[in-house]
Amino acid sequence: MGIRNIKLTIQYDGINYHGWQFQPDKRTIEGELTRAICELIGRKIHVCGASRTDAGVSALGQAALIQIDSPIPTKNLARAITDRLPIDITVTEAVEVPFGLDIIGGAKRKLYRYTIYTALARPVLNRHCWHIPDKLNVESMKKAAALLVGTKDFKSFAAADDKRQETVRTLYRVDISSDNDYIFVDVEGNSFLYNMVRNIVGTLVESGVGRMKPEKITEILEAKDRRAAGPIAPPEGLCLIWIKYD
Repeated sequence: MGIRNIKLTIQYDGINYHGWQFQPDKRTIEGELTRAICELIGRKIHVCGASRTDAGVSALGQAALIQIDSPIPTKNLARAITDRLPIDITVTEAVEVPFGLDIIGGAKRKLYRYTIYTALARPVLNRHCWHIPDKLNVESMKKAAALLVGTKDFKSFAAADDKRQETVRTLYRVDISSDNDYIFVDVEGNSFLYNMVRNIVGTLVESGVGRMKPEKITEILEAKDRRAAGPIAPPEGLCLIWIKYD
């Protein structure tokens, strides 16, 4: 049948995993996916993911690339792989794509959503949020968020141990919405630095609780120093919604 280049779309609940990337002796999404595909086709393959989500982070639209030589029709791959995965991971789509697709560098836009829950009692049926038992000033958070949109140097929002030289990124939108006790922060950009979205959310919450004026975002960006921004938000509230390619 010949080797096919297959792009997978994957959903997962990341709370019980040590992130996407394979780690010896630890449960990871990449590890479980690799095991399931190897079990299906009978030989070892390499899974290349588009985004290395952290421990505890979930996804509704993660992308990955595999190359396989198997008689299984492409249209049946998503279900066949999912049948061999844990209940908290599923492959929603498998499509054949041209060779040469850069699953990491070829991504043009990504959307992350961060969920905050502000009721007094913790949400026992929803672990995928940051529980802050206090009312946040959403309008103040929106003003701060607006100052993040555009092409800027986001070094202040990168992890302190992120050694990448190029820290300029483009954010197309940072939208904040609310629904009763829930607050949602949607961040869409061309690419992201390590921990960037969680550091942005932690900083926006500082504005929401009144510890920081919205205008300070400009000062934080100019500092190019992680210590200038707010605390990092917990991983459980973060979800990779989708990744778009040309």
